[in-house]
Amino acid sequence: MRVTTPGPGIAVLLLAINLFSQASTQAPIQTKPVTLEEAIHLAEANEPTFAAAVAESRATALERRDAKAALLPSISAHNQYLYTESNRAKASTTGTGGTSGSLPIFIANNSVHEYLSQGLINETIGLAGVAGVRLADANAARAKAELEIVRRGLVSTVVQLFYGVHAGSEKLAVAQRAVDEANRFVDITEKRESGREAAHSDVIKAHLVQQQRQRDFADASLASEKASLELGVLLYADPATKYDLADEPPPPMLPDRHSVEAAARANNPEIRSALASLQMSQAQTLTSWAGLLPDLAFNYTYGIDAPEFARNGPDGTRNLGYSASATVDFPIWDWLTSERKVKEAHIRAQASKVALTSAQRRLLADLTEVYNEAEAANKQLASLDQSVADARESLRLTNLRYVNGEGTVLEVVDAQSTLVTSEDAQADGMVRYRLALAQLETLTGRL
Repeated sequence: MRVTTPGPGIAVLLLAINLFSQASTQAPIQTKPVTLEEAIHLAEANEPTFAAAVAESRATALERRDAKAALLPSISAHNQYLYTESNRAKASTTGTGGTSGSLPIFIANNSVHEYLSQGLINETIGLAGVAGVRLADANAARAKAELEIVRRGLVSTVVQLFYGVHAGSEKLAVAQRAVDEANRFVDITEKRESGREAAHSDVIKAHLVQQQRQRDFADASLASEKASLELGVLLYADPATKYDLADEPPPPMLPDRHSVEAAARANNPEIRSALASLQMSQAQTLTSWAGLLPDLAFNYTYGIDAPEFARNGPDGTRNLGYSASATVDFPIWDWLTSERKVKEAHIRAQASKVALTSAQRRLLADLTEVYNEAEAANKQLASLDQSVADARESLRLTNLRYVNGEGTVLEVVDAQSTLVTSEDAQADGMVRYRLALAQLETLTGRL
């Protein structure tokens, strides 16, 4: 059997493919710790719903400018050349009996050769244009409010995931400390069994607790990785990007309720969106009324419309000139379509008023619920801290009693479980308070 070795070019190509495959399997690494503000900015750049809301807001702003521009006169340049077959068998005669040229074969056309080069200014004045501007203004305001609603929803999601990753890291550290404590207790029970100071059942119980703590640590590690991956989906193009979160400063004090309520009422996108929807309904009502009223149209035309493309004709006739017109169209009968459109717009306007009052009531309810949640979570922080301190002291004393032969293995296991539960509750309580504060800041527009 003959074995052939690859040439230098093939070897280089295989090496490059191997290096590329290794690089592609390695997740990128974010070296700088990510703060909450940076996480929000990264999510805004990557989240498709937010991008769609931004695009809609920008598009409606342009539509608003177009609606205002529609109220202004339009200017256009009209240039045209018309050629019509001449009817040579029939000539037009002058008053003196001579011929002045051939007539076009189509009676609707003015001449065999016709040149048009004109500037036109047109303006239409009517209620429909004003209603169109109001509708565009309301639509732009609604899109802007909807953008803020989407942004705040995204901020709320990022905050929950951000502090969820923090809580996962803290619980992972708690699980690691529990494993270390279980390992230490196994060592203590084995030594006491060797010295005939404890029964073998204590060693078995310690091993059972150790195995459970190891399983808890595996679950905590999985939960922490899952939370980090969920946040990474919002922050990076590659959700497997390795990153660290910056340490958060201690949470601020709970703001005064009166100031929170005032800020929320003054800057609430749901109410602005409902108000804009009401304004859109009112503008649509105005548009419907426009179908019952006349429009006034003006036209001014300046240029030439002559058989020659020249300022003056062959006989010295001046071709350059202007014309102006004013038109008023009165609607007479449309089988009551316009009246029905007015009623339809009025019905929708009534529904928009109901939606506005509902948004106002929802704001008051949400504000009360979130503030009460933050207040309750704030009051429990000190209690949770004290519980952790007491649980640690209880575990220390229980271990001493067990080593001195005054306690049982069940008391030690119970003290270990109490400490793990207290530390997990402390992490959850801090996340609960931070989330409540973030929701308050979101409702007031500060975040």
